[in-house]
Amino acid sequence: MILFQNSLIKLDYHPATDIAVAEYPDLHSYLLPEIKHSIDLVVDTLRSYDVKLLILDGTRTVSTVESEQGREIATYLAAGLRTTRLQKLARMQSSAGLVEKRAQDNIKHIELTQAPAFQIQAFTSREEATAWLLKNA
Repeated sequence: MILFQNSLIKLDYHPATDIAVAEYPDLHSYLLPEIKHSIDLVVDTLRSYDVKLLILDGTRTVSTVESEQGREIATYLAAGLRTTRLQKLARMQSSAGLVEKRAQDNIKHIELTQAPAFQIQAFTSREEATAWLLKNA
């Protein structure tokens, strides 16, 4: 069931597995304020539904922003997720080399600066991500 959707982000929830799936938005500089607002709404929804398992799907994400702007959005999202009861985040990797490289750099930065309370792991297939999320859940 869809918990939240706007023109930037869709948050879908699967009650049978207790897993939420969020599509990571395209990153364009003119959208950054709206992306932050959408992240706030998604985080509030995750908190309201007490979501503990999340797939963040960046497989189709397009980015035209500088790496610093992308890092700002990723850090903002991670800070918001820290206010939830999230336990595991499975990140679906982008097939675009530069987007994926920046995502990996952003994750390293977040792990060093924020020490998130949830586990993060990257995957290339939804099946592997789901299996990891459900392991010991």
